[in-house]
Amino acid sequence: MNKGFRLLMIAAMLSSALSCTTHECPEQPIEIIPYPNQLVTKEGCVDLSRGCRILGETEHGRYLYEKLGDLGIAKGKGAKIEFKPADQPNNLGEEGYQLIARKKVITIAANGKKGQFYGIQTLLQLVNGTTVAAVEIEDVPTFGWRAYMLDESRYFHGEEFVKQVLDQMAMLKMNTFHWHLTDDAGWRIEIKKYPLLAEVGGSRSDSEIDGWGSGKTSGEPHSGFYTQKQIKDIVAYAADRNITVVPEFEMPGHSSAAIAAYTWLGTAGKDIDVPVKFGRHYDNYDVTNPKVEQFVKDVLNELFELFPSDVIHIGGDEVGYKVWEDSEHVQEYMRENGLETPADLQIAFTNKISKYIESKGRRMMGWNEIMGINVHKGFEEKKDDKDAKTELAKNVVVHFWKGDIQLITEAAQKGYSIVNSLHTNTYLDYDYKYINLEKAYGFNPIPEDLNEKYHKNILGLGCQMWSEWTPTNKDVERQTFPRIAAYAEAAWTARDNKDYSRFRKSMDKITMIWDELGISFGPLDTEE
Repeated sequence: MNKGFRLLMIAAMLSSALSCTTHECPEQPIEIIPYPNQLVTKEGCVDLSRGCRILGETEHGRYLYEKLGDLGIAKGKGAKIEFKPADQPNNLGEEGYQLIARKKVITIAANGKKGQFYGIQTLLQLVNGTTVAAVEIEDVPTFGWRAYMLDESRYFHGEEFVKQVLDQMAMLKMNTFHWHLTDDAGWRIEIKKYPLLAEVGGSRSDSEIDGWGSGKTSGEPHSGFYTQKQIKDIVAYAADRNITVVPEFEMPGHSSAAIAAYTWLGTAGKDIDVPVKFGRHYDNYDVTNPKVEQFVKDVLNELFELFPSDVIHIGGDEVGYKVWEDSEHVQEYMRENGLETPADLQIAFTNKISKYIESKGRRMMGWNEIMGINVHKGFEEKKDDKDAKTELAKNVVVHFWKGDIQLITEAAQKGYSIVNSLHTNTYLDYDYKYINLEKAYGFNPIPEDLNEKYHKNILGLGCQMWSEWTPTNKDVERQTFPRIAAYAEAAWTARDNKDYSRFRKSMDKITMIWDELGISFGPLDTEE
């Protein structure tokens, strides 16, 4: 982040700020992303040209000194930056903060370290050369779930890249890194009890390229996975930036890489390779087999040790039911257990695993197909799939991505917690002509017709970087940036406080940071 924060200084010093003296307060545009929910500007500024002292007990003191040093501001006897507990009672919660900059003192008040950290991020964006505008800010996020998802099943991107993403998330006050680590195309995490998952499932002989149905492949093998040591290091790195890492362990579909490693996990009992082509692949886990159920619990047990997140994501999307329909032993199991449809079988399995996750003090999350409603009727292989009659357990977080928006309204009314990631508005693999920066910025995770009393059930939003067609890190960067900043503000800033023109102007400073860091980014303005 060092170069990036130097860029904040460079961008802020453009124009008249370059010539200011220690006695002058240059005009300072307030360019903060995400924009604070209450901000009042005052006359004057805080002069940091003689350095600063950090007062108050905070584990973030060293971090702030480092970042200010990157901006050319050293320790000194000039201004004071004071951390203190916020006055009680207040409405700041865990992540809110107050920032007051006056004369020679900058005060950051919060209820704990999360709020302090976000106050620091705002302060760093306020630094203009060696001054900080006089302001009074009280800021609380609108949504508690502000997520970015990286798909590493299709392509392995590596520890250094993940940490770079986490740094940018921290600057933008995003607090959840959703890590898609298993799927048909690859298994990317070491599981000690089942080493072949990574050793076999983490490699494929070739990769489809140039889009769906192209018939072309790269002609090169692809492999990679994270050791548990690397996972722990990344999780700790994220935690230092107030980011929770939520792992996704796909079940019962999108399981080809695991079945390639251990044939007995599948329903069909056939040896398969890790697929070269992307998309839906069947076999599924044989959820009627107690040995497979124990496998799932064993993997979850290792995930619990690696990831302290309250939530564990189990995928659950795009499950092809044909292999279950063609299996005599699966059909017999369904008859014995009164399960009328494959969707009921999936929900029964999902509820069973949800109870296990809950017994370990955690909570299950899954894509909205886990509710048993067929949202893929336009696809040939799903057109006849019937909706389930079995009800999904109420403690599960429903991750909405596809289907009629009314499904969110109905689920919220039933008491489910929901993260809204509607694919037409949040999928970063979609091109900029379909989802440009302004469309991303305008996304509101709360359905318009949802009664206000159910708004609390909408936890927030996620933006998803699926990587079928982004094999390199630069490809991922161009799809992620700049839109990640739009989603960050959509999740943090109250709807009535949003202003796209202001946001777009502030983006020019952020993109200078990305330029200095060597981060590629897509277009800021896309023609209709």
